[in-house]
Amino acid sequence: MSFSLNEVEATAKRATRGAGYAWGIAEEAGKATRWLCAQGLNGPAELAKLLGLGFAGSLDQHMPKDLTGEWAGEQDLCPLTCGAALSDYAEMWRAGPLRLQHVAVPLLLLPFVANAVKRQNGVATITLDGINAVTDGAQLSCPDVDMSRVDSVIVAMGGTLETKKPRQTRATPDPASWDVLTNFAFRTYAPATEQSRLLGAGAGLSDND
Repeated sequence: MSFSLNEVEATAKRATRGAGYAWGIAEEAGKATRWLCAQGLNGPAELAKLLGLGFAGSLDQHMPKDLTGEWAGEQDLCPLTCGAALSDYAEMWRAGPLRLQHVAVPLLLLPFVANAVKRQNGVATITLDGINAVTDGAQLSCPDVDMSRVDSVIVAMGGTLETKKPRQTRATPDPASWDVLTNFAFRTYAPATEQSRLLGAGAGLSDND
């Protein structure tokens, strides 16, 4: 099934919120998933992998303990919170390479780095256990990889966009990943009450005829 990028973003946002993340991070997750799809990557599958790990319930254990030097947490780092930090504190890795240790679902970091370099009209290289992805914010050069976790991520300015991925205007996520997202998204909808059912029925108990 094919979906517009707007549909992908909206579903990813609700799914992330339904998994327990704050709305602010959920909005960023929606944008990140959309960006991956626009680059021809399976953004919904990457997000589904992450949400299935249940990091939101103990998020402090999946965040860097210190933003100076190498980033590491008590457990595998969450790419959404780390990605937001990479975007907010881009000056840290513009000054020199920044290394992150033990990152879950690392492809979700790419949109955040892309957002930062686009603002600077630059190019950045993200090295995932030795595999390079290069982006100028709008385009991406990256081999097709399936990574649930990496031991090392290095983010640095510079690089050459070689084989650019064709830009996409729609997404065709695999059904299993899409089901994961829609199931998480469903949690954000309030259950129907007697009052809401009456309001939704029109006249309810009143008779205006």
